[in-house]
Amino acid sequence: MNTIIGITMGDFAGIGPEISLKAVEQDHYKDNTVIFGSKSIIEYYMDILNIPSKLNVIDGIQDFRAGYINLFNVVDIDFTQDMIGKVSAVAGDAAYRYIEKAVELSLKGDIGPVVTAPLNKEALHKGGHNFDGHTEIFAYLTNTKKYTMMLWSEKLSVVHVSTHVPLRKACDLAAKERVMECIDLAEDAMNKLGIEEPKIAVAGLNPHSGEAGLFGDEEIEKIEPAVKEKQKEGKNIMGPVPPDTVFLKATQGQYDIVVAMYHDQGHIPMKLMAFDKGVNVTLGLPIIRTSVDHGTAFDIAGQGIASDVSMISAMELGFRFGKNMQ
Repeated sequence: MNTIIGITMGDFAGIGPEISLKAVEQDHYKDNTVIFGSKSIIEYYMDILNIPSKLNVIDGIQDFRAGYINLFNVVDIDFTQDMIGKVSAVAGDAAYRYIEKAVELSLKGDIGPVVTAPLNKEALHKGGHNFDGHTEIFAYLTNTKKYTMMLWSEKLSVVHVSTHVPLRKACDLAAKERVMECIDLAEDAMNKLGIEEPKIAVAGLNPHSGEAGLFGDEEIEKIEPAVKEKQKEGKNIMGPVPPDTVFLKATQGQYDIVVAMYHDQGHIPMKLMAFDKGVNVTLGLPIIRTSVDHGTAFDIAGQGIASDVSMISAMELGFRFGKNMQ
């Protein structure tokens, strides 16, 4: 696998350009990263952040120069400072096109993993791209049918049966086949991170995992059958584990990863345990995609105070995936 990581700049009205540059500017990253963005915006942020490195605008990976800030100038933007912190169709469309170009080159093998800075969903839609977020964009661009979101940290890792859907619909999506699919994706991810026989916990959907049907029967009818079928395949898996204790047990080392039934069930403990260092990963793709686990932060954009900790974590995990897949 190619060791050069592609970084998509995200919504340029947010903190994406800033955290991308801050992370890449560190000496040991300039030799193996390339940014997909817009030259005018990168130049603006290099100036206000006082970044001393030279910019190398490239047309193809053959133009890559180690030690420089390498940039694919995907979209020319007539950028002005008053665009910062505002939702716009221009920024939403540009964010999509950065991703589109990075995915194209990753599929060709010109670059390896793709690391994404945050985008704004409202801007994305205004720009004519009606996706729920990065996960769905990557699935579309790679023609992937079976995929899920993983949130990873050193303390806790979670995959999701459903994500950006209403809670009422999430209950319906906790189906046996989908739960089994997510178990397989979770195991594969842990294998790629060097854990050969991961301990997997599957969370229940209802309080106390339904308490033998008293508080709901999804566990009896859908989740438990999925777990039993995967146990027959020899997987090291437990469940349904009551959701009010499963994440604590995982942080204590009883499980390597948890299969959560819906967005907030998995996101809340992850945000609590590793808000700054959590990484968003799309599982099931033919390429590696990692991302920061935070939003565009329009309220602090352009001030030079955004933290690049999550971006660096996403880059490091991308390198780790790539290394184990070589």
